[in-house]
Amino acid sequence: METPTFSRAAAAAPHIDAARAGKAVMAEGGNAVEAMLAMAATIAVVYPHMNGIGGDGFWTIREPGGRVRVIEACGYAGARATIASYRDAGHDIIPRRGPLAALTVPGAVGGWTMALELAKSYGGKIPARTLLHDAVERARGYA
Repeated sequence: METPTFSRAAAAAPHIDAARAGKAVMAEGGNAVEAMLAMAATIAVVYPHMNGIGGDGFWTIREPGGRVRVIEACGYAGARATIASYRDAGHDIIPRRGPLAALTVPGAVGGWTMALELAKSYGGKIPARTLLHDAVERARGYA
């Protein structure tokens, strides 16, 4: 099998499986944002402490013309996470573990949705199901 070579693109990730997922998307004609979506999903499976779906996501995307776009996919604080609510539950400090330790709503998946819309605006045509395929297959392997 011949390795695809790209003159204007690269796929880099802290885990080889994620980099391969991005490379595969580009080999299919996907754009950089689509490749990053595939890599983010794969990282969430193979290297979850770096990009888990229960966390947030921050994207900086430079368009070919130089314009920079940012996706700030951090969750809002829970409306009921107040000092009084913690004290009423018997806590003087926010617990380190358990359901009351969660102070925000995870934003990562919402950021992926925004990134997919942006990818489409750049001409991307690869469906989300295809972009998530590698991550899904890897997750099945861990089950």
